[in-house]
Amino acid sequence: MDFRFDRKAEAFRQEIREFVKENIPIGESSTALMEGHADDTWEFAMSIAKKLSARGWLTISWPNEYTGLNVSVEERLVFGEETGYWGIPGTSMGVSGIGWVGPSLLLFGTKAQQEKHLPLIASADSDGVWCTGYSEPDSGSDFASLQTRAERQGDSYIINGQKIWTSEAHRARYCWLAARTNADVEKKHHGISIIIVDMKSEGITVRPIPTYYGAHSFNEVFFTNVEVPVDNLVGEENRGWYQLMQSLAMERGIALGSSGRTRRILDELIQFARETDLIKKPIIRQKLADVAVDIQALRVLAYEAAWKTSQGLTSAYEPSRDKAYNDVILHKLAAIGNEVLGAYAQLDSLSPDSKWTKLRGSVQALYHSTPGMATAAGTTDTMRNIVGQFGLQLPKSY
Repeated sequence: MDFRFDRKAEAFRQEIREFVKENIPIGESSTALMEGHADDTWEFAMSIAKKLSARGWLTISWPNEYTGLNVSVEERLVFGEETGYWGIPGTSMGVSGIGWVGPSLLLFGTKAQQEKHLPLIASADSDGVWCTGYSEPDSGSDFASLQTRAERQGDSYIINGQKIWTSEAHRARYCWLAARTNADVEKKHHGISIIIVDMKSEGITVRPIPTYYGAHSFNEVFFTNVEVPVDNLVGEENRGWYQLMQSLAMERGIALGSSGRTRRILDELIQFARETDLIKKPIIRQKLADVAVDIQALRVLAYEAAWKTSQGLTSAYEPSRDKAYNDVILHKLAAIGNEVLGAYAQLDSLSPDSKWTKLRGSVQALYHSTPGMATAAGTTDTMRNIVGQFGLQLPKSY
């Protein structure tokens, strides 16, 4: 099998790299900017998102009517790799809208919902920024146990409940909310619906959750008698679980961009090891080579998942497989990064300008964010269970 890209895709790769040279200040990338964590970096990320939108790149994997581009699968793969490697900010616009809200609306949304929201997302409008209301204080990996209620009253739903770990809720205009619309069900994953909620609605309270390394992306969101039009229901009422499985597969399909990001950090670690003669130590070379093999393997797996999607084939377990593998790689890379940088690895990634901060603090940011990444969109072990059930056809243990 030939894994080389064709000339058109490689030309596109060079075009992206020229965009980076022209628009991203030297030494800055999303690994250090952490685009949602401060007002100035958020504004910069959104300005880049608008430039990406103007080129049709922001929603490059969407249908042509929203991008105006007729790109190949190879070009989409190149874009995912390059945005990850160079840390181009703005490509997620706060995570949800580009990654899974837009694609899910294309699959399940009404024509009115599509016409209202998709252009806002694709144009990097501030009203196209979304958050996702899934997790609750007592509902994480056991997603089907969620308790936020949406009760039908005439032409409205009245929503009450609490969400937690809601990324960018303090910036989002809309929330992609999972709520229980029927509590009288035999199986707990029944009776769940997806509802679009305007974050400016009366009765919504957003409370920040700063991370232990000082960044702010996560929030608690409280819904108190929030009235939402029934027209904001996405798909069929009480069948949101099946839509959620599609959306979560999109959220977990991060392997390509992450392999690019980790390759960038690895490349810079190798360069640092060369400059400091650490590369002469066999154990350091072995550990760096081990991570390099893992990253390349993940890259190939991501190609397979993308190809299947392009062929209209169902990816039942591949996104979970790749997400679990990615979790392991992030942990390994953070560990070897700390070993290579030594005391330098402790310096703050939110203050990357100090002469003592190596690799713009990306290793420290990786080390601190890895536990959360291993939990986001489903824990590593949950992903392995999905692979076991749907990939290996193993029986459930209960």
